[in-house]
Amino acid sequence: MNKFEKHNGYSRTFQENKLTLGLLFPLEAYQGNIPEMDLEQQIKLATVAEKANFASLFVRDVPLNDPSFGDVGQMYDPWVFLSHIAAHTKKIALGTASAITSFQHPLNLAKSAASLDKISGERLLFGLATGDRPIEFKAYGVDREKRTELYQEAFYVMKEVWAKSFPTINSSRVSLTGGTDLLPKPVLGDIPVFVTGFSGQSMEWIAENSDGILGYPRNPVQQERLIRDYRSLTDGFKPFAQSLYIDLTENPNEGPTSIHLGFRSGHKFLIEFLYALQEAGVNHVFINNKYSRRPAEEVIQELAEEVVPLFPALT
Repeated sequence: MNKFEKHNGYSRTFQENKLTLGLLFPLEAYQGNIPEMDLEQQIKLATVAEKANFASLFVRDVPLNDPSFGDVGQMYDPWVFLSHIAAHTKKIALGTASAITSFQHPLNLAKSAASLDKISGERLLFGLATGDRPIEFKAYGVDREKRTELYQEAFYVMKEVWAKSFPTINSSRVSLTGGTDLLPKPVLGDIPVFVTGFSGQSMEWIAENSDGILGYPRNPVQQERLIRDYRSLTDGFKPFAQSLYIDLTENPNEGPTSIHLGFRSGHKFLIEFLYALQEAGVNHVFINNKYSRRPAEEVIQELAEEVVPLFPALT
C-alpha cells in the first residue's frame, strides 16, 4: 500500500501506468517577464480547471525578478497564493514547482507546507528545488556551492518534524533538542515531496529519499530512459511528473513546431504526444500557457473538451 493513497492531492493525480493533466500558474499567455495576474480571472480559471477534471494546479517559486531569466512565474509568494487558491477550490491538487530550499530555513519551509496541506484538505504536492541563479544566491547571501547540502538538510528536517513530536535534530541550520516542536503536523504525518530535476543529487539518493520526481520536458524516448533508470532503484511505485509548454493552435490537425520547452500544435498531436509520455512512464503533465497565441481561457476550454477526458483526474 502506498502511504499517500489517502492523501487527496496525491490520489487525485498519481496512479501507476496512468497519466493525468494539470496547469501551471499564471493561467494566461504573456510576453516578457511579468504576467498581468488578474486575481479574479485566475480564480475563475482555477475553478474551471477543477470542474473540467484537471488533476492539479501548480505554482513556481521565483524569489526575485531577474530580467535575464525571462519569467517571474505567478509572481506572488507561492504559499500566500496557493492558500488563496485553496480557499476557492475544493478538490484539485495544489503543487509547488518548486519551492526553493536554499533561501528559506527548513523549519519555516516545513511549517508553510504543513499549514497549506492541512488548510487545503491534504492537497499539497510539494516540489522542492535548490535554486540555481547566481544573482539570487548573491542577494540572499548564500553560498551557491552549498545548495546541494542545504537541500538534503531541508529534506531530512521536514520529514522528521512532520512525522515526530518533539524530535531531536542537529544540523547546520537546525538545533532541536526535544524540548520544542513544530505545528501543525500533517494529517498523515507526511507530505508527498518531489525532487525537481536532480537538484544536485544522485539518482540513488533521489530514489531512496523522494516521493517522486518533477522532471523537465524531454522527448518520450529520452524520458523513458530516465524513468526506467529511476524506477530500477525505487522500492515500489514513485510517480514521475513533468512540465510542458504548449501553444495550442485553432487547427486541431496542425503538426508540431518546436517552442521553448514544448511545442505549438493542434490538440490531435498533443493527444498523441501525451499517450507517448504515458507509455514512457510519465504520470502527470502540468501545462504552461505562457507562449500561447490564444487566450488561456480559450485554450483551457479546448483542453477540457478534447484532451482532459482522455487523461482525467483520478477519483
